[in-house]
Amino acid sequence: MTTAQAQATLYHDIPEARDVKVAIAGVDVHYGDKQALFDVSMQIPDRSVTAFIGPSGCGKSTFLRCVNRMNDTIDGAVVTGSLKIDGTEINDKTIDPVVLRASVGMVFQKPNPFPKSIYDNVAYGPKIHGLAATREELDGIVEQSLVKAGLWGEVSDRLTDPGTSLSGGQQQRLVIARAIAVNPEVILMDEPCSALDPIATAKVEELIDELRENYCIIMVTHSMAQAARVSQMTAFFHLGNLVEYGPTEEIFTNPRERRTQDYITGRFG
Repeated sequence: MTTAQAQATLYHDIPEARDVKVAIAGVDVHYGDKQALFDVSMQIPDRSVTAFIGPSGCGKSTFLRCVNRMNDTIDGAVVTGSLKIDGTEINDKTIDPVVLRASVGMVFQKPNPFPKSIYDNVAYGPKIHGLAATREELDGIVEQSLVKAGLWGEVSDRLTDPGTSLSGGQQQRLVIARAIAVNPEVILMDEPCSALDPIATAKVEELIDELRENYCIIMVTHSMAQAARVSQMTAFFHLGNLVEYGPTEEIFTNPRERRTQDYITGRFG
């Protein structure tokens, strides 16, 4: 099979109406002698949700960490290949990872608010990055971020309370508010609902659907139903390889790879 034929099998058509936000070409990841990702290439559109699915240990979260260079913090981790956001190579030595992570927000599996007030959780990023010249501007950023995160109505009268005093679902929305307060280009989510109950999960999914109108969102999920509900693009990983990538509806209804079909229907995982 030629390279062109292999790519045609791997990729479904990406809707041309969506601009490419993140362009990945030939990315390999090694942890010491072990290779975790093999020659991953894909183009992730802006203003959409792209879901990474696949069994545990298949490389989803490893790849997610490539997008904000979190793998840099792991001893022995080596990332090669090209990864561009808006045309800028993020692995270039001139790129400051701290600055990069301000433009690529991260929401983890377990809500992790800072041990600070609700207000200070959201204000922290804008403060350290100098995004507000006055307290009034900072107040506006905090309010706007909490509104976008669907949390303002629940916490507007208790901004001095600890962020940890909120429920699990509220904490996760607070973390999302914290991420968007610095005007990121991309938001990464690593199983953001796995620690939440069904009601809180529904609220976070609704929030994700609203945020995609303004952000490029990339999320890892083990829930096939969640991927089908909230994403427009889906990538299936298996044993460190990107097996198939394309519009979510096509991946779930007409996959090109037998492995994708078997995973989606529960034959393995």
